[in-house]
Formats: sequence, C-alpha cells, structure tokens
Amino acid sequence: MGRIPEETIEQVLAATDIVDLVGSYLPLKRSGSNFKANCPFHNEKTPSFMVNPARQSYHCFGCGEGGNAISFVIAYENLPFPDAIKKLANRAGVVVQEDAYDPEADKRRRRKSRLLELHNQAARFMHQVMMESPDALHARDYLKSRGYGKGMAERWVVGWMPENPSTFLNWAREQGFTGRELCESGLAALKNENNARSGIYVRFRDRLMFPIHNDYGDIIAFSGRQLREDPNSGKYINSPETQLFKKSKVFFALDKARRHMTKDKYALLCEGQIDVIACHESGIGSAIATLGTACTPDHARLLKRYTNDVVICFDADAAGFKAADKAFSILAPEGMHIRMVIMPQGDDPDSMIKREGEDAFKTLVKNSREYFIVKLEHEASTRDLSSVRERTNLAKELANLIAYVGDKLSKDGLINQVATRLGIGAEEMRGSVVEAEKQRTRGKVFEQRQASADNKSNMAMTPKVQATPMNGSIAYLCHLALTSQDAQDWLGEQLETIVDPLSSLSGGSILRDILAKLPNPKSAAAIQTYLTSLNPDDQQALRNTLTGDTPESPVRAAEETTAMLVSTHFQNKEAAVRARLRQPDLGPEQMVALMNEAKELQDILKNLQQRFIR
Repeated sequence: MGRIPEETIEQVLAATDIVDLVGSYLPLKRSGSNFKANCPFHNEKTPSFMVNPARQSYHCFGCGEGGNAISFVIAYENLPFPDAIKKLANRAGVVVQEDAYDPEADKRRRRKSRLLELHNQAARFMHQVMMESPDALHARDYLKSRGYGKGMAERWVVGWMPENPSTFLNWAREQGFTGRELCESGLAALKNENNARSGIYVRFRDRLMFPIHNDYGDIIAFSGRQLREDPNSGKYINSPETQLFKKSKVFFALDKARRHMTKDKYALLCEGQIDVIACHESGIGSAIATLGTACTPDHARLLKRYTNDVVICFDADAAGFKAADKAFSILAPEGMHIRMVIMPQGDDPDSMIKREGEDAFKTLVKNSREYFIVKLEHEASTRDLSSVRERTNLAKELANLIAYVGDKLSKDGLINQVATRLGIGAEEMRGSVVEAEKQRTRGKVFEQRQASADNKSNMAMTPKVQATPMNGSIAYLCHLALTSQDAQDWLGEQLETIVDPLSSLSGGSILRDILAKLPNPKSAAAIQTYLTSLNPDDQQALRNTLTGDTPESPVRAAEETTAMLVSTHFQNKEAAVRARLRQPDLGPEQMVALMNEAKELQDILKNLQQRFIR
C-alpha cells in the first residue's frame, strides 16, 4: 500500500484526544489522572482498561492490549492501519496524503470510490424518475397516501426503480458503469451465478427506493418498498451485503440521528424505515431502525458512540415484544439503559402520527417507561398469572432477560421488582437469574470453542504479537528516553560509550533506534507516531515499558541505570576472560594477551564512573 508519511500520522494523533475517542466507544470514569473502563477486548467485571491522557495511550492490565488512538480503532473496529488513520483523520479534519503509488491499493480505492459514485448517482436518477416520470405516478400517489409530499421526498432522496429494467440498465450504461460494477453494488445480479456471460437482472423493480447511508452520510445501499402486492416478494427488500454495506453494522438514518442522539441523550429504535422517516419529519430526530435484521453486538457498539439510552418503539403485539426482548438482550450487556414506548394496539409511529398528530406521539415517547415495567404489564394482560405454572414460566423468561444486565444494582432492583409483581421470593428469583447467567456462560464457552475450532487454521496463519525480549535495564532506559527530554539528551551523549553493551543485551537495538530517531518526549503524538513505525513485537515491548511513572530525576535514574548496565557488561566480559585463562591448553602468547585484556577490563571497571559525562 502507499505509505502514509510519519508527519501525517503525527498530525492525526496530535489532533485526536484519546480520552474523547475511547469515550465515544466506551463509558469512561476518571481514576486519578487516568480514565478507566471495562476492557472491550476481553470479558471482565472489574475495570482494568486504563486510558492515559498525558501519554495519549491505553493499556489493559487484564489482557495486555495497549496502544494509541490508531491501534484502538484498528482493534475495536477491525480496520487495517491505513483505514484507521483515514477514519481518525476525517474525524479530526486532517488531510491524508500517501507517499508512494501502489497499484493494488489504488485499484481497491478506485473500486470503492466507483461504488460510492454509483450509489449516489443511482439515488439521484431514481429520485428524478420518481418525481418526474409519468410511469411513477403510482409511486407519488403512494407517498401522498401516507401523508408525504415533495419536501419529504427531497430530504430523504426517495426514488422509484422503474418496472422496465432496461430503463435503469440503459441509464447505467450511459453513465459509464459496467455490469460488474452493478453486480458489486447489489443493484443487479448475474442471472446465473456460475456463468459470467449469462447476463444480469435488476434486483429492484417497481419499488419505492430509500437510500441507506453509513453514519458519515455516504449512500451505501438501498431499501425497496413494494408498491404492488406480490406474494413472491417481500414488502421490503434491502441491498445484499457488499464491500460497502454490512447490515449488522448499519442503522437506517443514523447519519441524520447521531447529532440528535447526543443532544437528546437517547436513541429511538423503530422497526421500519417509514416509521423512522415519520419520526424525523415530526421533529423526533433521534429515530433509527435496523435493516432486515435484529440488533447485533455491532449495532450496540455503534450506538454506544452516541448514547447510553435507547427507547424501543416496536409494535405492541407478541412479535413486537419478541423483537424487543432480542434488542434488550443485545443492548443491555453493553450497559445501555432501555425504555419502551407503549404503543396503542395495532399502531406504529407512522400511523399514530397521521391519526393523532405529532404532539400525541411525542408525549408517548416522553412518557416511555422502563422496559421491564412495560414487559410485566404486557405479560400480565396476556397471561393468567393466577396460575402458579404461568408465573413460574414467566419468572424463568424474565430471569433470562435480567441475566443480560451487567450493572449489579440495576440487576438487584429488577429481581426485587419482578419477584414482588409475580408474588415469588426474591431469593428464588435471584437463583433463577444466577442459573440463567451460568447457562449464558456455558453457551459463550461453547460458541468460543466452536469459533476457535472453525478458525484454527486462520489463527495458525496469524501469529500472536509477542513482545521482543528486553533486558530490564535496557527496558528502563527506553522508558526514560521516551518520557524525558533530559534523559534522552543525556543518553544520546553516552551512545558511543554504551554501544558495545547494547549490542550484547536483549533489546539493545531498540534503544539504539530510539537514540537514532530521537522522538520528542514532550509530544505524546510524536511518541505514539514513533511506536507505530516499529514492528509489532518491538512496539509491544516498548508499550510494556511505558506503563510505569517517570522518576522525579530522570537523568540521575539514567546515569545509575547506565552505570549498572555498563558495569554488568564489563564484569561479564572480565569473567569470560578469566574463564579462558583457566583453560589448560593455552600457549604463552595467548596467556599474555588474555592477561592484558583482563587488566584493561579491570581498569575500565575501576574508572567506570569517570567514563560518563556529568
């Protein structure tokens, strides 16, 4: 790939505050001069994940993960290094330019750029057809029947895919898009997947088309709403997963909602696109929806960037509560607070807003209640809770949900609340929750083992990063050189004296590299940029040295450590010479040479303190 200059990397790191960055993914709490959280890279109940604002780094004392803002984005979002840089650069407003031209990397970038261009142009084409074509009259009539006019269609770039596929294919051809690009975008597909010459067909036909954006506003997919009833096709169909679109990681309208979530301090999770649009058009800008899938852990982590509170707004029927239970089981383990809107039977946000008005719906959202209160009331209205068997079955179902709650106080409160409502003992309910937690743990262990078995060959091909072995004194000198300008300057002056000891001790080459490149200890961004330039093993070794504090007198610490390091080196050399002198087969000349060498080493040891510049 083209190399991103270190100057650019340093600029990105300097413009990124790691506390703000990590805090957009995880709930951080201050701990002295640092911040802490539960580690996102392994399961833990007690926070051991620390973020250091002074050094602009993070480190988990539980699993050993550590690094800077770039490595956090790489690990958390599973991005390659250049993409992580570009994401942070985009966040900080820094322009990234790569030094060298790499044909393969450029080809990938151009292909992705073409797909984005295709999606954006196709959206505009279908929008124009929907707004102007006589063939799209029924599409316009449908929008009007739902209470929407030209303004809404323009704000959401709503379009219509013509029923005649030639209309779209001819347009694509005129714009210079190839059949391969249409298939890669998901707008078309091969008639025969096993035969590239079989021709292509348009995936969406005679559908109202809603563009799907990523959280940065790029159009990456489409959702098509059926206009004429067809039992062989779903009411809504979404683009298939592509290079741009992974449905488990995308919310409909998140690009519009994320700013409102931060301001309103909650996300309104709806079931469908039309409901989301109805909410936004009525002034509820925090509404979002998943796309043809239930909530996933990726969805939960994405939401955590913007809010800790989710208000579920699903249909008030059995299917709606089943979907809400699933959402709760995914969102609650991330520490999210879940409430639920109590919708009138048979209503969704769109229909209620049309019938009762937006103020009535806003009042419902404002009066949303704790999820378990709504859940209990719903179950009480649909089950015979006078039956011991029904109460027992419901208690087990609710215990399974409570088991997903991470916060102990919240969990205890729910246990007592449910036990009181169902007329059972709190300890009995707590026992059911504990059993549910054990079952979840066993299930996770099984899944992890299964995943480990499935990915064994891949893991064998991807060796785990192992910190380069480092002599203790070398490691401490590296720490001083990276955290104190004075210590770095002093060590640089001693380089000629210590070069021989460094060559014989593990980690010596790393210290030599630091003293050759001289990263600025006063700039956290410069240090983190230097670390990213190293191979992963050396990088991990240095990160391990940076977890401690810098002494009050770093130069004195460097002097003492260097004196000990050099002394140990020459003591070892003298011991080796003496061992050779004891060999019985030495000739006179060899004996004299070794005795002279031993004397020189003894003189060096006697005068060692004078060999260092003070």
